[in-house]
Amino acid sequence: MMTERNLIQEFQNIFQTEHMPSIFFAPGRINLIGEHTDYNGGHVFPACLSFGTYAVGRKRTDQKLRFYSMNFQDTGIIETDLADLSYNEAQTWANYPKGMISYIQESGHAIESGADILFYGNIPNGAGLSSSASIEMATGVLLEGLFDFRIDRVRMIQLGQQVENEYIGVNSGIMDQFSIGMGKKDHAILLNCQTLEHEYAPIALKNHVIMIINTNKQRTLAGSKYNERRTQCEQALADLQTELPITSLGELSKEKFDQHKHLIKDEINVKRARHAVYENARTVEALEKLRQDDLIAFGKLMNESHQSLRFDYEVTGIELDTIVQVAWDQDGVMGARMTGAGFGGCAIAIVERDQVETFKKNVNTIYRQAIGYDATFYTAMIGDGAKEITEGVL
Repeated sequence: MMTERNLIQEFQNIFQTEHMPSIFFAPGRINLIGEHTDYNGGHVFPACLSFGTYAVGRKRTDQKLRFYSMNFQDTGIIETDLADLSYNEAQTWANYPKGMISYIQESGHAIESGADILFYGNIPNGAGLSSSASIEMATGVLLEGLFDFRIDRVRMIQLGQQVENEYIGVNSGIMDQFSIGMGKKDHAILLNCQTLEHEYAPIALKNHVIMIINTNKQRTLAGSKYNERRTQCEQALADLQTELPITSLGELSKEKFDQHKHLIKDEINVKRARHAVYENARTVEALEKLRQDDLIAFGKLMNESHQSLRFDYEVTGIELDTIVQVAWDQDGVMGARMTGAGFGGCAIAIVERDQVETFKKNVNTIYRQAIGYDATFYTAMIGDGAKEITEGVL
């Protein structure tokens, strides 16, 4: 297991220095409930994980920027200059920190010298737990620490999304950067992605853990199906707008939707819109249940969310459905659902601590029989958002 002290030694070895660097950390995130609601004007319900991205760095006296990732050691040190922060395909993963440096500089913060920065991430690759946003926010807090300035945190979050959308060219929403930037230990965030209004919900797990289960299926369909679902929801909204003064599906209560769903011309679009409306209602209810410390009711909402994603939104697939169904059948499970875009990726379950080993064994045995290969399991605690951690190390 990689410790912070190991990271310091690694930094000193790679960059051939005895100077002590500073250490920063940005977590990965999971979305506990509220899937495919963000672009429909609804809420999401993310939380920070206890694993994420470490950024270990030190200022230089010249204008050079040198990046090294322990996750991509074959790439070696990637070197550029403060004068050249343009996107460069050959520099692969280093474009994420480069983009942050560029946009933070453009927004008026002085980065007067270069830096040596080592990254290490323990977020599982390809699991959909947002490693790119984690790198962006780790870079943001590192720049604050090394160059002694403060960026309004929401502004930093928006710059991270801008890196993703404009610099890298991925059309993603703001949930990942927001949850990673604003996360709070033992809390989830009810977030409206349009207005950025948010509330914290305590998650008192006590005798339970959050189990993340990676189906290990590559999400090959996620991109094209995502666009298709988005279009279907937009068509449903346009039909509803013939009589209702609304700008998004997220504005509708379940009751109002049921009264007016006959306006939606296509039966498939009725199902897609119903998921968006009902799932949004579940996120608001989830906030209340967690404030009441009612994990049983929260688990039930997770289960309902998966059923809706399976039958109304149709983004699960045999791998996720197998995992979730088997999880529901195990002792000590409060709730389980897919998380993320779907068509592979991960499911999550809330499991009693003393049942974890049995849970993993039983779920994996049945999953392997049904699908032909193993799932991977990660036990996660809910941690803080992006921050400097140097003082806790030395």
